[in-house]
Amino acid sequence: MTKEEKSKVIEDLTAQLAGTNVIYVTDISGLNAENTSNLRRACFKAGIQLAVVKNTLLEKAMGSSDNNYGELPSILKGSTSIMIAENGNAPAKIIKEFRKKSDKPVLKGAYIHEAVFIGDNQLDTLVSLKSKDEVIGEIIGLLQSPAKNVISALKSGGNTIAGLVKTLSER
Repeated sequence: MTKEEKSKVIEDLTAQLAGTNVIYVTDISGLNAENTSNLRRACFKAGIQLAVVKNTLLEKAMGSSDNNYGELPSILKGSTSIMIAENGNAPAKIIKEFRKKSDKPVLKGAYIHEAVFIGDNQLDTLVSLKSKDEVIGEIIGLLQSPAKNVISALKSGGNTIAGLVKTLSER
């Protein structure tokens, strides 16, 4: 690779990193062609970009990015691939599902909305993260709950008061 090609790849990687808040760094080495194809297919269906990258180029792209990746550049050793997604837990779910059949991909680390997760032991934590839509749904549910309780109490109370008034007027 020439110096110009490397700088072009770094620019492209920097642009990709700047355009997302969810990046998973994984190791998919050792997967055969069929398993790699199945992983790529699963990622495509989930809207996740999967790319194999050179460690030095990714490290330089992270360094030139505006985001603070913390310790993430220090884990760039060996074979590295990145998963870029919109949803914070989607790549973790793909990895967990895929690892039921194989011991790969191995999670090296993740950057999710300014939080850095290092190590494969963080996979269960990342799977349990809620997506933005799930959190918004829960908040809306919580906000609607008290209003629904008040309305239902007023409706049920109104019926009993009306019944009481009617009964008293008949006497």
